[in-house]
Amino acid sequence: MKRSEVFFAASAGLLLLCSGGAALAAANNDPSWPCVQRKVPELSIGQVWNGPDIPEAAKNWDSDPKIDDLVSEVAARRNPLDAAQKQVVEFAGSLPKEQLNDKMFMLFQGVFDTLNREREQVISGISRYADKQRDMAADLRKEASTVDAMRAKPDHDPEELDRLNERLTWETRIFEERVQSLTYVCEVPTIIEQRLYGLSKTIEQTIIKP
Repeated sequence: MKRSEVFFAASAGLLLLCSGGAALAAANNDPSWPCVQRKVPELSIGQVWNGPDIPEAAKNWDSDPKIDDLVSEVAARRNPLDAAQKQVVEFAGSLPKEQLNDKMFMLFQGVFDTLNREREQVISGISRYADKQRDMAADLRKEASTVDAMRAKPDHDPEELDRLNERLTWETRIFEERVQSLTYVCEVPTIIEQRLYGLSKTIEQTIIKP
């Protein structure tokens, strides 16, 4: 394929990707949000918890070393969800009956706080990533205009045109690879939500109902 054909193909891909990103942002009513998934900046306890009201004291979950450690272990995505749920059940089974609910409420609050915070950080990172993509797209459009203007000149320097074409094609390839990476990154908030929901249901099942 000739360099000029590579350039035109890359430019077409760039146009498609930019217009697609704009459509997704419009669907989410947020110009900085590039994902198909709707942007929900933070979760509420009511979205993942159907058990008894969480007492105010549960907010001090990190003052209990055992619960603090367990929250870190079960919230970590590297820990398979089924293994984390087993740890929750085993912890509940080790508690005296009179301590069970208070400790499990604290565990839930810790898991919720930790995963909700992690999810917020991911969403913020996605928005920054999208901002960078828009900046890159603007730069690429400028470079494409420069190449087009040079090509239109009868006395253009072929070697210089080839050099600019190669750079533009390479930078467009990087841009497209970043778009592909974004497809995975956009799934992460949902993955975190699913983990939070799964752990919440397991914790809820250990609670002694009045």
